[in-house]
Amino acid sequence: MRDFKRPFRVAGPAAAAVLALLAADWQARAADHLDPPTRTDPAFDTTPDRSADIADIYVWHTDANLVMALTFAGPAPAGQKPTYDRDVLYTINISNRNSPTDPEVQIRFRFGQDAAGNTGVEISGLPDGGAPLVGPVETTLTRNGIMARAGLYDDPFFFDLQGFKDTRSTGTLSFVNTRNFFAGQNDTSMVIQIPRPLIETPDQLNIWVTSARIGGQLQ
Repeated sequence: MRDFKRPFRVAGPAAAAVLALLAADWQARAADHLDPPTRTDPAFDTTPDRSADIADIYVWHTDANLVMALTFAGPAPAGQKPTYDRDVLYTINISNRNSPTDPEVQIRFRFGQDAAGNTGVEISGLPDGGAPLVGPVETTLTRNGIMARAGLYDDPFFFDLQGFKDTRSTGTLSFVNTRNFFAGQNDTSMVIQIPRPLIETPDQLNIWVTSARIGGQLQ
């Protein structure tokens, strides 16, 4: 079984809540695009596990809702179809008791197909306590104020990969703020919106993601 981990990035007023996740220990355990390379990067693995390759988890909130956007299976060129692998289990782990390694809420989702070949998603562990939320991809699923949608989205991450490589090889900062390696590329994504009263406590929220392949090593 392959297991990949990624702590979250936060935008907006919730940024102060992530400081505990930015310690060196958490950075060392993080994953990103094509990371770990021996399992997800075609330059190191002739059968890279793109489906289980977590890109990022973005988290922000409004006055009423917490929003989480998980991206994976990318970056992919425009025009390529989304990746819905029925043998990969994705888990969004949420600790609302100030314990970044002990989640009180685990939202899990998997993809599959019905008898007609239509692709759908099953989302379990939602904090309203209901049964798994099931429905087609590319569709906004709703229940008790919760909204969820799986689909293909433009990769929101901005990074000058060439500048990074040049900086490492020369020792001179070579980043260019108009050069974005991820421009025009896509990720498959899951976006979930949850009413804040369903998930928040007086403590800090800690959020991280894992993916696990069911059935062991790829052939």
